[in-house]
Amino acid sequence: MAWALPLLEAALAVGLLPGATAPWAGLAGLLLMGVFTAAVARLLRLGQRPACSCFGSASEDPIGGATIARNAALMVMAVVVMWGGVRRPQVPGTLPTDHAVALTVVAIIAAMLVWLIGQVRVLRGQVDRQALSTLGAEGMPTGSVAPEFELADSHGGITGLQQLLARGTSVVLVFVHPGCDICATLAGELPRWQHRLRDRLTIAMIANGDVTENLAWGRERGLGEIPMLVQQDNEVALRYRVRGTPSAVLVDADGRIAAPVARGPIAIRELFVSARTTRRGEGSRFPHPPGR
Repeated sequence: MAWALPLLEAALAVGLLPGATAPWAGLAGLLLMGVFTAAVARLLRLGQRPACSCFGSASEDPIGGATIARNAALMVMAVVVMWGGVRRPQVPGTLPTDHAVALTVVAIIAAMLVWLIGQVRVLRGQVDRQALSTLGAEGMPTGSVAPEFELADSHGGITGLQQLLARGTSVVLVFVHPGCDICATLAGELPRWQHRLRDRLTIAMIANGDVTENLAWGRERGLGEIPMLVQQDNEVALRYRVRGTPSAVLVDADGRIAAPVARGPIAIRELFVSARTTRRGEGSRFPHPPGR
């Protein structure tokens, strides 16, 4: 399948050029996209969201509603190709030579740009993984200044560390991934913790990948007032030396790291319990999360 599918797609692309084969190639493309879309919908109904890999290793985002919407748009284009092939079978044979050459050059340049963009994304992912493997100890030293960041938020704006600290409380940055079942379970508990600790902590979730899909994932978890922030290339995780999800980093009201990284749901819950049992007036001096 790994070899047959790309060859079939390439054959269909060539079949779109001659007027005699364009309608049939469009129909075959429509059927192929329909089968793929049905498979995506089935996985989503089962609660599974594997990486799409629609553009090879450059596409690591999980499938979602945006995948189905994109496929629907491509299926509409296939219908237009079928209709155009039937109504105007002489195209592109009647195009002037210079127009045909120009369209060919544009298509080649566009294909090269798409390929280069994919290669850049692959290389950036490799650089991120290499950086994570050479960070040394996980997490930043307690008492060090927390790195600044600005990310897209669930309200359609940009939120940074300073905006979170402006509430006058400590901040817990919870790193999650939409494809992580443990993260989904933990996310459902966060609104309760935020309600109990609103006078001591501000909880913010940081995910990775597509903004729209991550925000939809956050709404499904019922996060409410908890901001959902989305990084694109692990830039915040790299700055805070966070290596996995779910993980949490506690930043005190002065903008300094207040505790080691809490890795896993148990350590994160213990971090919240420590915050809850800390007496008012003790500031942001939280004990080392148990079990680490």
